[in-house]
Amino acid sequence: MSDSDFLFMRRAIELSLDNVKKGGGPFGAVVVRKGEILAESCNLVTALNDPTAHAEINVIRDAARKLETFDLSGCTIYSTCEPCPMCLGAIYWARIDKVVFANTTSDAQNIGFADSLIYKEISRPLQERNIEFRQLLREEALKAFKAWEESENKVEY
Repeated sequence: MSDSDFLFMRRAIELSLDNVKKGGGPFGAVVVRKGEILAESCNLVTALNDPTAHAEINVIRDAARKLETFDLSGCTIYSTCEPCPMCLGAIYWARIDKVVFANTTSDAQNIGFADSLIYKEISRPLQERNIEFRQLLREEALKAFKAWEESENKVEY
């Protein structure tokens, strides 16, 4: 780890501590490219009443807007906690090169943030999950997939 890794992680930690003082969740994150912070945020779930407003999601959205691209290749995300399944998915979709984290999922579970249920649910067949899943109108929905596949204007991601 370099000195800058410590600097960026300390910034993420500072964001998380400030957020706790404001009544928010104890999570912070920064996205860095070429040694510069592109975006920084904290967990805004309760502030925005948005269950997807995790620190990592917020900084990915902000960095992508600033760079005007959905491809964050060449970027590193510094997060105060090992990413949850939603954030991990977003990190992969954004093509971020590296994840540096502080607290573990076990640390988060110890204070009431349990990701283990989601990981278990993902591996279960649809009919065995705790939330009901039903498939409907697949043939009609496939028309949009076919239209996209045949489109000359599509941008693959």
